[in-house]
Amino acid sequence: MQPVLIVGAGPVGLTLAAELTRYGVGVRIIDRSPHPTETSKALVIWSRTLELMDRMGCTPAFLDAGLRANGASIRNGRTLLGHTGFDLIASPYNFALMIPQSDTERLLTAHLRSLGILVERGVELLGFSEAADHAEVRLGHADGREEAAETSWLVGCDGAHSTVRHGLGFAFKGVAQGDDWMLADVRLQGDSTPPADEIATFLHRDGPFVVFPIPGGRSRIIATLSKAAPGSSRPAPILSDVQALADERAGGGFRVVDPVWLTNFRINERKAAEYARGRVFLAGDAAHVHSPAGGQGMNTGMQDAFNLSWKLAMVVQGKARPSLLDSYTPERSAVGTMVLRNATRMTDMVTLAHPGAQAARNLVLRFMLGFHVVQEKMAATMGEVEIAYASSPLSVGRHAGERLAPSQYGGPPPGSGPTPQFVLFSADRTRGAALAAHFPGVLDPATRTPADPRRLLIVRPDGYVGLSAAGDDWTEAERYLDRLAP
Repeated sequence: MQPVLIVGAGPVGLTLAAELTRYGVGVRIIDRSPHPTETSKALVIWSRTLELMDRMGCTPAFLDAGLRANGASIRNGRTLLGHTGFDLIASPYNFALMIPQSDTERLLTAHLRSLGILVERGVELLGFSEAADHAEVRLGHADGREEAAETSWLVGCDGAHSTVRHGLGFAFKGVAQGDDWMLADVRLQGDSTPPADEIATFLHRDGPFVVFPIPGGRSRIIATLSKAAPGSSRPAPILSDVQALADERAGGGFRVVDPVWLTNFRINERKAAEYARGRVFLAGDAAHVHSPAGGQGMNTGMQDAFNLSWKLAMVVQGKARPSLLDSYTPERSAVGTMVLRNATRMTDMVTLAHPGAQAARNLVLRFMLGFHVVQEKMAATMGEVEIAYASSPLSVGRHAGERLAPSQYGGPPPGSGPTPQFVLFSADRTRGAALAAHFPGVLDPATRTPADPRRLLIVRPDGYVGLSAAGDDWTEAERYLDRLAP
């Protein structure tokens, strides 16, 4: 019986498969599509995701393939309302890595292959049933053959129309935003093109026009369109449509040429209330879909995978109690809600229709983005370094649940070893060694020095603080680890 069956080989499923394999957990990953994504789709990998990818060991390949965007601007025509530099993000990766989803999937697939795991394509999950200690699945193969199999754990990374979510009977509540949007992957030419290392948003009375840089000298443009007549379908845009919007909303001065992808889309904003039941889990778009504003969707899904992988590995290997998995839904559902809320607010802000509201918005943006603290907050939110788990059942003490900055690791990133373990930060190495010896499966044997010697920290394999206690509170440290140990 396969320990973990992953349904869906997009960025989320590939990340989960790679992490579980690295931790020594057997996986099978399937996808009904005969081939990987061939279009750019999700474009940006943010700072926190890159930090977590350090544990995988494949960050350099992504940095080589991607383009570093160093900031974001908001303009009204050619008038600059404000600019935020991503160098304000407190991370070694203080930029937005622009990389087409097709390349993200290619690199993750190659990384997974280097670990000895191949994606089974043309294999579809037809249905499943749950038992006390496993799930029974029915799989359909491209040649028409059906297969019955068992898996200890089933994870749906199979997108917004998730078969796994439907099988669980989970509602996918939310709304479809009313506007039609255009997407164009093109080249820009001319003296007034937006900076090649910047995400540029142009606000206009008829709607936003946003330019994202892409490697290879290309750009992604998205813009709202007038609503199509009820019951009608809008034809795909042509290059002259894109040029007209550029002239109208971005002040002109550049040409759009050499299109490789032109399409229309609508924004759906939906989320499942629960991400798990028994031995079945959801991650990525199977659990939440967002407006593309902020480019957070894929990153949120990949971080679902990082969160679930170390917990599942510790439970599968008998190093932690199964109750550790109960933290997955509350932690990641809260993040999904926050990202959904932020993306909705950003979308509503840039699509204001009333002229008075637009004028007020522009004045407020120009005023607020003049403050360094606002720019810093905006950069941290976009880079996702502020994500925290303060309300998690795994968080105990002041500042628990917060991300430990990589500058404070004092060694390799927690969770980067061959097995996931918590890491103790204490000035008392002798007591630390004794504690690690008492909890050998849960705690890394190497004690590290905290930035504040008066504090004792137990840091999770994903780099978030689990326990924050006084430097001599060894009783609380033992109590914390005892709740995790099998």
